[in-house]
Amino acid sequence: MRIYGPNGTTTSTSSGPARRTGSSTFSLPTSTTTQPEPEARAVHAPLAPTGLEALLAMQGVEDATERRKRSVARGRSALDVLDDLKIGLLAGTFNPATVARLRAAAAELKTSSGDPGLDAVLSEIELRVEVELAKAGQY
Repeated sequence: MRIYGPNGTTTSTSSGPARRTGSSTFSLPTSTTTQPEPEARAVHAPLAPTGLEALLAMQGVEDATERRKRSVARGRSALDVLDDLKIGLLAGTFNPATVARLRAAAAELKTSSGDPGLDAVLSEIELRVEVELAKAGQY
């Protein structure tokens, strides 16, 4: 259904493909001296990232909030392992698996969160973990 009028569509004529006038060849002026011609190389435009590549690149970018959340989770994990060690020592059972978990938690605490206050707290937790590892003879 077509509507013709002031608010409707109007018919337009297409002019067909655009025509160019003039020469279709390109030539450089010739010089009288003979110089060795440089090697001809194909020039390619840089490729734009595809949809999947762009998504993967965006996933690799982390913001400060995510980094802070991950650092808080690592700190809590280290505190939980310290509590497990404390409970095991108070109960009179020393579990070497807890010491292995402590060593892993100490390695995770080395990364920076970007927040100076949080980094200070994490470094104190890391110090306590290292002290407990030293007591266990594992550091």
